[in-house]
Amino acid sequence: MPTISLTLGFDQLGLSPKVFAKVSALKFQSPTPIQSGAVPIALKGVDVIGIAQTGTGKTLAFSLPMLERLRPTEFGLVLAPTRELAMQIEETLHKLGVSTALIIGGASINQQVHALRARPQVVVATPGRLIDHMDRRSVNLRHAGIVVLDEADRMLDMGFAPAIRRILAATPPRRQTMMFSATMPPEVRKLSEEFMEDPETVEVTPAGTPVERIQQEVTYIPHANKPEALNYLLEEHAGTVLVFARTRHGARKVAKALRTANHSACEIHSDRTMAQRKDALTGFKSGRYRVMVATDIAARGIDVKEIELVVNYDLPDNPEDYVHRIGRTGRAGHSGRAITLATPEQAKEVRAIERVLKQAIPVTNPDAAPPAPVVHMPRAFPARNARQNFVFQSQRSARSCRRG
Repeated sequence: MPTISLTLGFDQLGLSPKVFAKVSALKFQSPTPIQSGAVPIALKGVDVIGIAQTGTGKTLAFSLPMLERLRPTEFGLVLAPTRELAMQIEETLHKLGVSTALIIGGASINQQVHALRARPQVVVATPGRLIDHMDRRSVNLRHAGIVVLDEADRMLDMGFAPAIRRILAATPPRRQTMMFSATMPPEVRKLSEEFMEDPETVEVTPAGTPVERIQQEVTYIPHANKPEALNYLLEEHAGTVLVFARTRHGARKVAKALRTANHSACEIHSDRTMAQRKDALTGFKSGRYRVMVATDIAARGIDVKEIELVVNYDLPDNPEDYVHRIGRTGRAGHSGRAITLATPEQAKEVRAIERVLKQAIPVTNPDAAPPAPVVHMPRAFPARNARQNFVFQSQRSARSCRRG
């Protein structure tokens, strides 16, 4: 499969005047590399594999060809791994004037049936809830002319492979299929071989490459010092902050502690209802909440511009998820910062992340870090007495932990 790399303006992508006018009305300045590469190919009607990191404009890369190519008797189908990502995709389609049906768990299934009966141009769904509608026979996929798998690697990681195969088998054999993914593991490649016909590949960045504008660092501290460290980071940054916890219990605990400390904080994890998750995301976007605490359910499902800081309060279970987490900042041409709080015992996990990045993560307090077979580049925090005292205490505590 060839790799395509193009840099064009929106007026050079082959869009019709009608669709180009919609893009212009949204004030998009110029297409991103994945849009420049994928849109002209998709307009030809061939199958497309798009490989690009999160935050690179993949939604518009498949939405524009859908607008151009869908026939009146067809509808488009977009599959996404999480409710949050599905909601973001639907929001973009609405801005383009597309009628949609949002088929996700946690929402009224009867309202979704009504939306499907209205014959939307595009159905945006999570695999599990779409299977529910297939079992109820409230959706017929025989008229799905274009099918998109967004964040395909994430869907397979979440165990949706059987559901995806069943869904694709129910769609017309002569459809256009587009698959977008941040990485291309063997499982995704196998799926493409099963359900795609001679796809053309658009790869704009190597798998695992972080956004260049993100300033990364890791701080080694004992686990007990993390709440204090997080509070200092929130004092140090005035903008929006996204905090990642490993478990839903951890996310709930961190969010509660932040609210107790008078921070405007919300939380997103699987224990929250759909209404609570929607309120959190809307409030975070609008600025009603300055801090959002989330599990990896939000690593690819949050598209909020100008997030100043991402804090990895806990390391991710999967090293590849680190890239998706930090990709929530440094978006749309803005710079960003990502700080990881790791215990000295987690040095091996940090090195696993560095292997994915193919680079070392600078260490804020190198004296507290365990010996590692990588060269770290220490970077001092801003010269604030409280901050310096905290770092000094963290180093001393870490050394005490090692002696104990």
